[in-house]
Amino acid sequence: MLKSLQNKPILFISLVVIVMLIFSIDTLPVSIMEARNFITAREMITDGNWLLTTMNGEARYEKPPLPTWFSAIFGLIFGIKSVVAFRFPTLILITIIGVFTFLLSKKLVNNTSHSLINGLIVITSFYVIGITLEAPWDIYTHGFMLVAIYYVFQLFGSEKNNVKHILLASFFMGCSILSKGPISIYALLLPFLLAYGFSYKFKNVKSKLLPFLIVFVLAIIIGGWWFLFVRLTDPETFISIAERETSNWHSYNVKPFYYYWSFFTQSGIWTIPAFISLLYPYLKTRVSNLKAYKFSLFWTLFAVILLSVIPEKKSRYLMPVLIPLAINTGFYIEYLIRRFKDIKDKRETIPVYFNFGLIALIGIAIPVIVYLQLEGEFSNILLFIVATIVVLSISLLLIYQLKKKNIEHSFLLTVVFFVSVFMLVLPLLKPIIGTANKPISNLKQDNFKVYGFNYVSPETIWQYGDKIPPIKLEDGTFNFPKEHQFGMLVNGISPEDWEVLLSKYNVQEVDEFDLNAVPSDSKKYNGRLNNYYYILTKN
Repeated sequence: MLKSLQNKPILFISLVVIVMLIFSIDTLPVSIMEARNFITAREMITDGNWLLTTMNGEARYEKPPLPTWFSAIFGLIFGIKSVVAFRFPTLILITIIGVFTFLLSKKLVNNTSHSLINGLIVITSFYVIGITLEAPWDIYTHGFMLVAIYYVFQLFGSEKNNVKHILLASFFMGCSILSKGPISIYALLLPFLLAYGFSYKFKNVKSKLLPFLIVFVLAIIIGGWWFLFVRLTDPETFISIAERETSNWHSYNVKPFYYYWSFFTQSGIWTIPAFISLLYPYLKTRVSNLKAYKFSLFWTLFAVILLSVIPEKKSRYLMPVLIPLAINTGFYIEYLIRRFKDIKDKRETIPVYFNFGLIALIGIAIPVIVYLQLEGEFSNILLFIVATIVVLSISLLLIYQLKKKNIEHSFLLTVVFFVSVFMLVLPLLKPIIGTANKPISNLKQDNFKVYGFNYVSPETIWQYGDKIPPIKLEDGTFNFPKEHQFGMLVNGISPEDWEVLLSKYNVQEVDEFDLNAVPSDSKKYNGRLNNYYYILTKN
């Protein structure tokens, strides 16, 4: 079947991403990182802050603007209230990662079917999808860097210095920098260069050094002009933000060196194959291309090591590791497709049966789980019936193909299963995962100007649909509104601050807005998403 799909692999990868996510793109609530990006994009459109970017009216220079520009452009086209519009660019970046993983793999192994396997693995890896919601900047910076790496690889591999490779590598590396600074240079490009040196050696180093320096210098210019512009235009704010961000690298979210050692679990449904693919003594005599396998293994391990050296650690920082890990996992899957029917050793077959069998069992259990979660009350019973038939059919087919030892079909059915869960099952769960206890979106219809006291979450500001200026500033001073009467959102306030407010205003409690989708006694309840709303009138 892979041979029939390899005629148009890029189209197939693109269709998988679109079908997988387009029906569920608005299911999950907007996360804090998304909200920051979306608010900045909205203020680009409403206030024209395309270069001196803002969030809630205040300078937002922590992240470069390229991802936000993409969101803003789609917001301009489809409307600034549309979550689908703001999220759609991330689908394009997932597609780019899938396509260029395929293209880079094809340069490595010169096998279309094998390369397609790698492309499908990366777009169905759990955290490649998850990162699009948790932190939109990451998918951009690593997606553009992967494209740059594809052209750098060709630059290193060819005898002549192709100007096209130099310019394209420079442009996309610059786009990566303009998405999240030098993060991907460290997390993806540097381990790639180390792995390339260990695996392929740097042939004709002298002839390649100048072209690569040109790539790097052009990339710094393309990606760095915005930083220079902000530094010259608003130097005090820029320096203050830069110092705060730099201090976070060694004082914020500090985790031990071994924090990332379970990195292969971030690949989700490919966890077991990903782990086995890292076992070099086992696979070195089984892979179809040992040099390319060594390269992907080194790339993966160097990326994990380099990330582990940095004191600040978060799970989402592992996302770039999943790109070389997908290529590495592809070697194991390709070996199973070639040889599984001939394998007699149970030590080799049991992990395969367990992996695909577990996926089949999860598929069989999904209709029951959904039914229990929704307590039998469906907003769309037809969708539930279709989803049940589809996931059960896939699971039974997976068991059948596994019994026949047909790993090629088992692999493709796993991809189809993953796509089906996002396409059919996730929308069923929208009532319980995407519905706030009490949204704030209707508050803007009020005639009062709304202010915030202390902290107002980015999710609240995004859902409100406009700025919510603070009354109490970060330095502890007050910036009282000029209006005689106004609204105020509060998330925690001290008795001393209440005294100040009551001395100037008549305060009337009006409502409570809770953006949580879980009960207040749940462990997942987040207090920062709950706000009390007051009307204040001058005495």
